[in-house]
Amino acid sequence: MHRVRPASESDVGFPFSAVVGQERLQLALVLCAVHPGIGGVLVRGEKGTAKSTVVRALAQLLPPVVDETGARPARLVELPVGATEDRVIGSLDLERVLRHGEQAFRPGLLAAAHHGVLYVDEVNLLHDHLVDVLLDAAAMGRVHIERDGVSHSHPARFVLVGTMNPEEGELRPQLLDRFGLTVDVAASREVDVRMAVVRRRLDYEADPAGFAARYAAADRAVAEQILAARDRVGQVLLDDVELRRIAALCATFDVDGMRADLVVARTATAHAAWRGGESVTEADVRVAAELALPHRRRRDPFDEPGISDEQLDDAMRDAAAEAQPPAATGDSETVPPVSGEPGDDGPSDDPDGGPENPPDGPEGGGKAREGHSGAPLSAATTPPRWEVPGVGEGAPGRRSRAESRHGRVVRPSTDTTSGLYLLGTVFAAAPHQRARGRVAGPLQLAADDLRGARREGREGNLIVFVVDASGSMAARDRLSAVTGAVVALLRDAYRRRDKVAVVTLRGADAELVLPPTSSVDIAVRRLSGLRTGGKTPLAAGLLRARDVVRRERVRDPRRRPMLVLLTDGRATGGVDPVGRARVAAGLLANDAVTSIVVDCERGMVRLDMAIDLARDLRGGYLRLAELTGDSVADIIRARSGHGGGGSLRAA
Repeated sequence: MHRVRPASESDVGFPFSAVVGQERLQLALVLCAVHPGIGGVLVRGEKGTAKSTVVRALAQLLPPVVDETGARPARLVELPVGATEDRVIGSLDLERVLRHGEQAFRPGLLAAAHHGVLYVDEVNLLHDHLVDVLLDAAAMGRVHIERDGVSHSHPARFVLVGTMNPEEGELRPQLLDRFGLTVDVAASREVDVRMAVVRRRLDYEADPAGFAARYAAADRAVAEQILAARDRVGQVLLDDVELRRIAALCATFDVDGMRADLVVARTATAHAAWRGGESVTEADVRVAAELALPHRRRRDPFDEPGISDEQLDDAMRDAAAEAQPPAATGDSETVPPVSGEPGDDGPSDDPDGGPENPPDGPEGGGKAREGHSGAPLSAATTPPRWEVPGVGEGAPGRRSRAESRHGRVVRPSTDTTSGLYLLGTVFAAAPHQRARGRVAGPLQLAADDLRGARREGREGNLIVFVVDASGSMAARDRLSAVTGAVVALLRDAYRRRDKVAVVTLRGADAELVLPPTSSVDIAVRRLSGLRTGGKTPLAAGLLRARDVVRRERVRDPRRRPMLVLLTDGRATGGVDPVGRARVAAGLLANDAVTSIVVDCERGMVRLDMAIDLARDLRGGYLRLAELTGDSVADIIRARSGHGGGGSLRAA
């Protein structure tokens, strides 16, 4: 492949070897340009790896678009993380409706991206329902709108590209599967390569026009090759041998559904067209599998993504044996029953998109998979949805009630900054029509009639886990069960779109092993290497958690905190450790931090010190063993008599 040039002065040209995975990334983008039905590319990588540079350069290589205004260059449309659904898919043109009484549709960003590139930077921070909309449009090539009395459909064939830094949070596995291809990129650690990157950047800054002119011929060659491959892709032959090879590969890697088979088939066909072939070969299938299958193996948030070369080699050998058609056993062909159209997702999942539980793994009915990077799992089922009381206004999530731009309408509002609410506006204007002299025709509006909508949805919270890793816990092999419970709670935090932090108690002080982050799989990796032993600095742990909450309130004031403390309640070390712990708990309670104490004490003789701690925190309480039960909400309500359970509810 040729190198593509930067699209703007803010972009920098990088040699292929500067970033590990750049060659694969550029190939993935080109294949999606050849066959948009592949479904787009998700680019995962650390910051500063030229993800945006390559994406912006792609738009310059796409063929011109011919529409009613004539020929124009293909567009690069960037979708902001804070975009509303109306801005993305389009909406009713309220101005024409209210002023002229005409029903009209105002197109959104998906219409603008037709025959171009739709680029979503930090796609992992985009609200889940918007990601669903984008991926549906990318897969279908059309946008269908049925809302506000508008029925509209328009083509939207574009190359969808999302970029993300995994350290800032992961996409759910169900959404990962909706991206056709995924590529991981990382900066090279070789000195010569890094020098070449810096040199190219300096050359570009010194003479942008001359720098671009050096690669103009190569750009034209790539653009012509993409156009030729587009024209040829419909004639590429995918015979039954290669189709069986694709099906065998997907079955070997145990991917869910039929989308993987379709994406691999389309990608292999596009690769054959890109290289100028007339039919799909085994080499095309291997390239397609490298791009389309690694992220589809990740069903659980804590599964490690990716497929090693050895695993792919073994799977290709197994698939080669399956590629030959079976010997005929009769005159008629046996066709296996089909339960639905290929690629059909079946019944809808939960309202936020994606099932609450993955189909396999520790929470599902299937077997646990190899490669789990976290600590040993307990037998815990899905924990209850602990909520922060009241109505917040934090980041969209799935835990506590909050005012939202995407939830259900609870009442009209005079605040129209988030858009007009048509029904509220009409109802506000209706009583004044006779006084304004309206007999017929459009509604007579005044500025005071305009209404917005107050909506209520769910928010994600900051969950601060304080885990007792002291000798009092580990001495009786409790830490394994505690860590397993934390993993179950972290998994729940992942589904609720929470931000998490982890503080451990051990030795003379408490340690913040994980600052607040949306990447809960990092939290599991930190817990898997947790050291144990020593005294129990409970007061220090609570004060450290309070410090985390106070700092995060400055950075993200709308995200409400919740403390989850896993301990047996014993405090050791220093002068009056129990008294100091109770004082620290009182400070957290005065700061209005919602809390839940998970009592990890075991044995015939119980001191119930965790109950006293929960009372001081004015929070909820339950025992570790009861976390695995089916009636946790009843347990919390029954325990409300200990003095605190009212500040936290389980739903």
